[in-house]
Amino acid sequence: MLSTHEKALQLNLDPSTYGSFAEIGAGQEVARWFFRVGGAAGTIAKTISAYDMTVSDAIYGASERYVSRQRLQTMLAYEYDLQHQRLNAKRGATTRFFVFANTVAARSYSRNDDWHGWMGIRFQAALQQPPSEIIIHVRMHDRETVQQQEALGILGVNLVYASLYLHDQPVEVIRALMDNLSPERVEVDMAKFSGPAFSGVDNRLIALELVRQGVTDAAMFTANGEVVQAAEVLHRRPVLLERGSFRPVTRLTVDMLERAQERFLQHPKVQGERAAVLMEMTLRNLAADGTIDPRDFLDRVDTLAALGQMVLISNYGEFHRLAGYLFRYTKKMIGLVLGARTLLEVFDEKYYADLSGGILEAFGRLFKHDLKLYVYPYYEPQTGQMMTAANLPVAPHLRHLHAHLLENGLVEDLQDVDESCQGIRSADVLRAIKTGEPGWERLVPPQVASLIKSRHLFGSPGRSSGEPTAGEPEKSQT
Repeated sequence: MLSTHEKALQLNLDPSTYGSFAEIGAGQEVARWFFRVGGAAGTIAKTISAYDMTVSDAIYGASERYVSRQRLQTMLAYEYDLQHQRLNAKRGATTRFFVFANTVAARSYSRNDDWHGWMGIRFQAALQQPPSEIIIHVRMHDRETVQQQEALGILGVNLVYASLYLHDQPVEVIRALMDNLSPERVEVDMAKFSGPAFSGVDNRLIALELVRQGVTDAAMFTANGEVVQAAEVLHRRPVLLERGSFRPVTRLTVDMLERAQERFLQHPKVQGERAAVLMEMTLRNLAADGTIDPRDFLDRVDTLAALGQMVLISNYGEFHRLAGYLFRYTKKMIGLVLGARTLLEVFDEKYYADLSGGILEAFGRLFKHDLKLYVYPYYEPQTGQMMTAANLPVAPHLRHLHAHLLENGLVEDLQDVDESCQGIRSADVLRAIKTGEPGWERLVPPQVASLIKSRHLFGSPGRSSGEPTAGEPEKSQT
C-alpha cells in the first residue's frame, strides 16, 4: 500500500495527467496534499474553493442543497468543460485531463448536521477519450474537525489515484479508497461508475462490493439499477422493509409484502404519506455455500426489479442494528416484515451476547422510535400447525416480554394471508428450476417466471456457463 504522500507525489511527477480541484464546504483538503508533496505544477491547472453561497451560485448556479449529488455533478461538468475548452488545444494530444470536486458538511460550530459529503472525479482514461466519472458519498465518523479534514484529504487522494491508475479494475478502485483509512473514520456508502472506462461495470455489483469489503454496512439501488444514497430515498419518509434471500422471489414473498403493506398504509402515522418500500438482503443471505456469486446476486436483484422493488444490501445480522440504520435517516414510522419462524430467532438470546443489556437492550434499540414488526404465519408441514406471533413458543422467562410487545401493538400478526402460498419454500423452488422440474412456475409471480425462463436465471437449463460480464467482481469469500 502506498502512503498518501507517495500517491500524491507520483501523480505530480506524471506528465500525462493534468487537472483541476474544486472544493466547497471543507476547504482545500485534497488539493493541499498535492501542494505539500512538491511538484504540484505538473498536476494542478487550477484550484478553487467557494465558501460563500452567493459566490458558489455565481459560478455553478443556484441550488436547493449545497451538499448534494446534484451540486457535485454540476461542479464536475462545469469545471471539466472549462478546463477542456482552455487547455485541449495546447495539451490535449499528450495529456489526460481530470477534474476533482467535493462538497462537504464537516463538523461545524454553528450547526449539528450529519458529517457527510459528496466527492467525485471526471477524467480521461486515455488520451482524447470522452470523460468517465466516479462519484461517491462519504460519511465521516471522526469527532474533531481537524481529523475530519485529514480523512477527507486522504480519501480524495485515494480517489484521484485509483481513478487514473486502477480504472480497469473496479473492485481494486473500491479497495484503494480506504488505503490509510479505516471504517471507524470514514464510510463510503454509495459509489457510481460511468463513462467509457466503465462500459462493462454494473453499479449494483459496485454496491455489493462496498458492503462486502466493509467500506460501508449498507448500500442501496432502485429497481432500474440506479445506485442511491440512503438519505435520497428515506429522508423523512415511512419505511416498510422485508428481509429475505429472494432465491428466488416466490408468491409467498410477495404475499408477505402485500399483506404488510395493507396494514402499514392504514396505520394512522402513515396514512397520506409516501412510504419507501425496500427488499433487504444481508451478506449472510447472499452467501450460498459460503461464497458470494455475482451472477447469483444479479439473478436475485433482476427478479426483484421485475416486481419494481428497491434493494438494500446490508451487513446487519441483528434487527436492532438494521433499525438503527433506518432511524438515522427518518423518524417516521418503520415496518419490518418477517415470518413467525424468524421472529422466534429474534427472541433467541444468543444473538445479543455482545450487548451488556442482552435482549432487553436489543429490543430497546429496536423499538426506540416508531417501529412495528408485521409477522407472517409459518406453516409447519410435518405437524400441520401454524406458528404466529400470538402463539410463538418463546422461552418461559421471556413470555412477559413477548406479551408486552403484543399488547402494545409493537408486534402484529398479518391477517387474510393467501393460504395457497403456505408451504412454498424457496429452496424447493430453486431445486425445481435447476432440474427443470415442471410446475415451479406456479410458485413464483408470473413476471418472475417469465424472466427466469427467458434469461435462464438461477442455473436453469439452457444457461451459459461463461464468466460474468466484464467489470463484475469475481466470486469472493464472505
